[in-house]
Amino acid sequence: MKQQSAQARWEQLTQRPLLALAVAFAVAYAVPIVDTTAGHSLTAVCTAVEWVVWAAFAADYLMRLAISRDRRRFVRTHWMDLCAVVLPILQPLRLLRMVSTLILVGRRARMASQIQLTTYVAGAVVGLLMFGSLAVLSVERDSPNGNIRTLGDAVWWSFTTMTTVGYGDHAPTTGLGRMIAVGLMLSGIALLGVVTANIATWFIARFEKDDVEERRQTEAIEALTAEVRALRAEVATLSGVPVVGVPEPVGDEVSR
Repeated sequence: MKQQSAQARWEQLTQRPLLALAVAFAVAYAVPIVDTTAGHSLTAVCTAVEWVVWAAFAADYLMRLAISRDRRRFVRTHWMDLCAVVLPILQPLRLLRMVSTLILVGRRARMASQIQLTTYVAGAVVGLLMFGSLAVLSVERDSPNGNIRTLGDAVWWSFTTMTTVGYGDHAPTTGLGRMIAVGLMLSGIALLGVVTANIATWFIARFEKDDVEERRQTEAIEALTAEVRALRAEVATLSGVPVVGVPEPVGDEVSR
């Protein structure tokens, strides 16, 4: 119990700083792609910021592992976090750092009790749209046969890909760009499923609430009917009139 409370305190303590670092990572990742005239020093600073942010999320994972009561179970249930921490070390690609940081941010956000599902889904959509656009622009802009040359083209392509519309006016031509497209399509389908399930759950809860209210009203009417029947029998007994076949009260009689 003590370890669980310590883990909860750690997650609550690091929630806002990690969110700020995620914003810093987004800026550092976007600047060299959007600003094609960025010098070597600015690019190096942005790269350093990306590594620092990734290291912070990796340290967060290791800290949660250290204070976990069952470390083996923690590793089994957080295997995706482990992959996101290890992969950039094995292959330090810039795109891989972006993917791993997105995974770590998403997994960390889902643990925050203050974040509702709607807020999480909206943030995930915006994040995937932004990072998908920047990633495909970075790999397709210099492709000889590519047709995604500007940020506007990349955003439009990401939006149509996430919604699985796929107009075909813009499409990646490189292998890495197509891998980004696959990831974006799968993410869009998953988010659409979450939204659909959330709406269905809301409707089901609403119907169940109405059904409970209807049953409560029915039980109240039945109790009132039984009480009226008992009162009629008592009045008939006091007046000396034999009670023979006390009629069932109808709805308008009950109301009167």
